[in-house]
Amino acid sequence: MNTTELWQQAHDEAMAISRQEPSLTPLMLGAVLNRSTLGAGLAYRLGHRLAHPDLSAQPLIEMFDCLLDADPSISEGIAQDLTAVIERDPAIRQVTEVVLYLKGLHALAVHRFAHALWQAGRRQMARYLQSRSSEVFQTDIHPAARIGNGVFIDHATGVVIGETTVIEDDVSLLQGVTLGGTGKEAGDRHPKVRRGVLIGAGAKVLGNIEIGEGARIGAGSVVLKAVPAHTTAVGVPARIVGDAGCTAPSREMQHCLDKPHEPGGDEKAAASGQLCCGR
Repeated sequence: MNTTELWQQAHDEAMAISRQEPSLTPLMLGAVLNRSTLGAGLAYRLGHRLAHPDLSAQPLIEMFDCLLDADPSISEGIAQDLTAVIERDPAIRQVTEVVLYLKGLHALAVHRFAHALWQAGRRQMARYLQSRSSEVFQTDIHPAARIGNGVFIDHATGVVIGETTVIEDDVSLLQGVTLGGTGKEAGDRHPKVRRGVLIGAGAKVLGNIEIGEGARIGAGSVVLKAVPAHTTAVGVPARIVGDAGCTAPSREMQHCLDKPHEPGGDEKAAASGQLCCGR
């Protein structure tokens, strides 16, 4: 389904929601029915979600609209992120659920706006958006971080992404993931996460290390060394316990190794390739 079809589906859903829940009609009108594109709808919704006495909704909406007009890649990134949510999250039933309520998508969209501002030298405004996004969506993404398209942040609460992080296309992260540094060193100090990677809930990936294409990081792991492509790493500290089980773990969202977990402790299970990576 392309972006136009997705937005038409959102319009149809919003009409039905207005009939079912009349009190939500102003939201449906403002964020969906009166907007011609997905980008415009999210600009409206984010403006209102981020509104604060320091900066009200309307100036934020106008700024987001201007950024969308100036940089088509923002709209493309948002559309691919939305598609990733629909394809990978079994809890999603409607496009409107994602557009109106999912803070993972909202945090990524705000980052795309903040990154464009950062690149344009408007660093105070970029930092302001980072701060408000951290407060509202419980995620903290530095405006300088480089994030590809088709990225899925499931649940989102507690996600931290540092300044020099690079996340390529089609990556999936769960709640509580940290892509951070190892101290107060300056320069290039954060992870490089390649295409198709899946990082489980609560995992900490620290330092200027590479997580290879199509790799998996188990829930709760602490990763301090590079992870080769198409492998699975689990534990504290993390170590390689087998292959990734498929070419694109981020799309499959399969967090367990092939063999079922058996009693006997995590160390034994990891050694035998039986540890569930958790979701």
